[in-house]
Amino acid sequence: MVRIDRYIAKHFIGFFLGGILVFLTVFLAIDVLSTYVSYPSAGADTLVKYYLFYTPDLFQKMIPVSCLLGTILCLSSLNKSNELIALFAAGYSLLRISMPILVLVTFLSGLSFVLSDRIIPSLNRQKNYIYYHDIKKNPGMFSIVKTNRIWYRSKNEIFNIKTLNVEGTKAQGLTLYTFDDNWNLQRMITADDVDLKVEGNTSAPSDRASSEKTNPGHRDQYQWALKNGTVTVFYKDSNFPMTSTFKNKTIVMNEEAQDLQSSGQTSEMLTQKELSKFIEKNKEAGLDTIRYEVDYQAKIAFAFAGLVMTMLGIPFSVSRGRSGGVMLQIGICIGLVFLYWIFYNSCITLGNHGHLPPVMAAWIPNLVMIGLGFVLISKTKK
Repeated sequence: MVRIDRYIAKHFIGFFLGGILVFLTVFLAIDVLSTYVSYPSAGADTLVKYYLFYTPDLFQKMIPVSCLLGTILCLSSLNKSNELIALFAAGYSLLRISMPILVLVTFLSGLSFVLSDRIIPSLNRQKNYIYYHDIKKNPGMFSIVKTNRIWYRSKNEIFNIKTLNVEGTKAQGLTLYTFDDNWNLQRMITADDVDLKVEGNTSAPSDRASSEKTNPGHRDQYQWALKNGTVTVFYKDSNFPMTSTFKNKTIVMNEEAQDLQSSGQTSEMLTQKELSKFIEKNKEAGLDTIRYEVDYQAKIAFAFAGLVMTMLGIPFSVSRGRSGGVMLQIGICIGLVFLYWIFYNSCITLGNHGHLPPVMAAWIPNLVMIGLGFVLISKTKK
């Protein structure tokens, strides 16, 4: 049986590599064209660097569907050539015949997790840097969130926030530096708690943190409500800054500061260890961490999506006998992918809204689909 296992494994690897090559080629061709049309000023060298950092992430995300495609095409080709019938006649079950495929897919699942945890977060940071700095040419929108600190620049302001909730609406530990046009420090504001909110068409603010002149009567104001902090003003003609304290204070930020809200979505740029520390820090700060906890579990669960899809694909690979061609097999593959993806995203959404515990939200789709796969395999007639 070892020789047969090698034979089946060889067929699966060929179909898997072919599938992932096709998926990557099609996706990259469409995405490169879309990016070039949207940002024609981006140079070819910039796009090459961007997609070099992006490709490993795409590869990791294409592993599950490529595993499914490889399984269906491998077993269906053996079925059409009557090789499965010979193996059934020799007393081998469908599950035993599929064992080399399952072993390879388990290895690929481990590879997927290593990529998502060890390699892709660093590449995503570099990819996002290129996107905002060189392609979109809006560096103010780019920020790297580490375990517990956010540094952000908005025109002539630089601020640091220790913790930010996932919606980007509440933060703690603010230090805001305001500079003049010559980058001389004018003011420093600190606050223990910050409520980031938008107010439409309000009156002029009592204190303005941004140097950009805006007309509050014609556009939204991005107001930050600060609690328990200090204001330090630096004068050009004095070596002694003046510091005052406050319990409540409202400032209006430059419109670009609203992009800080996107910094709450940081899971893709953090390893599991970093994400765990980030969750712990946010919990200590009293912030909601439910979405981060779901992301933590989902990154592990998604790594095994290939194994789940393979278990679903095995019974469908032989259930149609010799009927149908390659297009039918691809159609079955697409249908199973959509079935799993809808179930997976529905559970993740329920988890993000607190209707399911994070562990259940991430793992229920995998467990249910694997169980369904076992049932279908056991009922498949030889």
